[in-house]
Amino acid sequence: MKRIAVLTSGGDAPGMNAAIRAVTRSALARGVGVTGVRRGYAGLIAADFVNMDSRFVSNSLQRGGTILMSSRCPEMYERAGRRKAAENLKAAGVEGLVTIGGNGSIRGALALSKEERVRIAHIPSTVDNDLPGTDVTIGFDTAVNTAIGAIDRLRDTAASHGRVFLVEVMGRENGHIAVDAALASGAEAVFIPEAKLELESLLRRVQGWWAQGKTSLIIVVAEGDEAGGVFELAKKMKVLRGIDIRTCVLGHIQRGGAPTAHDRILASTYGAAAVDALLAG
Repeated sequence: MKRIAVLTSGGDAPGMNAAIRAVTRSALARGVGVTGVRRGYAGLIAADFVNMDSRFVSNSLQRGGTILMSSRCPEMYERAGRRKAAENLKAAGVEGLVTIGGNGSIRGALALSKEERVRIAHIPSTVDNDLPGTDVTIGFDTAVNTAIGAIDRLRDTAASHGRVFLVEVMGRENGHIAVDAALASGAEAVFIPEAKLELESLLRRVQGWWAQGKTSLIIVVAEGDEAGGVFELAKKMKVLRGIDIRTCVLGHIQRGGAPTAHDRILASTYGAAAVDALLAG
């Protein structure tokens, strides 16, 4: 194998650059050329390629986001789009592809592999930590730490003003970030898509805590929870008279920022392993 390509697809995750760096330098160390694909699968279909060298990935280990950029690509759902992607790889002399991303990215990779016989190694990278077949994905640890930092700050102001804060974190279909952030920040309650919302039980517990003299609470809510997010949950909790309830949506801040040491090491390990897998056939 003389040349491989690397792309990032779907939502960005802290640590993607560390993975790109590891793929590039591991391949170059073995005498294999590296082609970078800008804007994910959209760039693959448009042949938006760049030659990667060691300098291209220099000073990227600690940076969030992705230096190759990313995008959503509806064309990859069509056979014609996947065929064009494979043709562009062949024309560029690429014999193997490393894809970095989440669920949508791996579906695209599987389709390319099965239909067009493209040799692919996929690196699991999503803050949601929801890819089957892997224990942890790139970006999850950083996202949890970002959420914890925000919750710690919210707890300060909640305690100062005697408020209940409903904090919404990412997780449309799972509560990985919510559970870890809630446990590590000492939140009083957490609501996730995997569990049924027991609203009456929550209201009784909050009233009980207030009756015992507690004057502030943190409740973490995954965005895909049955409650419909923090704004809907806040409406349902208005029956609690005399308790000041505030909401905070952390949103895309969880996907940005410098990756933690854990994510840098994990991404570097995944990147080197992906190159090993491609070269091993």
